[in-house]
Amino acid sequence: MKILITAFDPFGGEKINPALEVIKGLDDNIESCQLIKLEIPTVFGKAEEVIERKIKEVRPDVILSLGQAGGRSDISVERVAINIDDAKISDNEGNMPIDEKIREDGDTAYFATIPIKAIVEEIREEKLPASISNTAGTFLCNHVMYQDLYLAKKYGNIRAGFIHIPYLPDQVLDKKDTASMNLDDMLRAIRAAIRAIIKYEDKQDLKISGGACH
Repeated sequence: MKILITAFDPFGGEKINPALEVIKGLDDNIESCQLIKLEIPTVFGKAEEVIERKIKEVRPDVILSLGQAGGRSDISVERVAINIDDAKISDNEGNMPIDEKIREDGDTAYFATIPIKAIVEEIREEKLPASISNTAGTFLCNHVMYQDLYLAKKYGNIRAGFIHIPYLPDQVLDKKDTASMNLDDMLRAIRAAIRAIIKYEDKQDLKISGGACH
């Protein structure tokens, strides 16, 4: 199995991006799986171009994208991406699309095709906090998750999904009462997520509650 794992460069005034630090810290192989690591620009219209070129080059079985979710306290496995860009801040080239479709020919939304509930359970077995998230926002994380799933459908037989991770401790020194997680725990969590993807390659996801009341 080949997993293309992507992470953004730093954005929003941050000097580091925990997602990028995580993929740097992963081994090139986990169990029977080869990881192809890819840094992507935090730029609308360019991130997906970089991903599509790499898809054509390596033909992955899975695309797993990681992103920073400053303020969240756990590992958030995203359920759905919606076909809208509505940026609250500018990207790294000053773009700030408002109420724009990501793909004119795309569906209104795409659901993750990785085993999101099995991933959450595998991470929790590591004694780390994890949950299903029902919104990836409307900035570049949602944008890339949507593009991953669109491209996975375009190229066929590729599963795809997105995981949000918290700030690193160094990032919250000037952010009072803001959650963070250390890099070693993030690495353990993402390794667990990859193990779940491998285990459920030919299986249905767990049929357990992962919903939310609000």
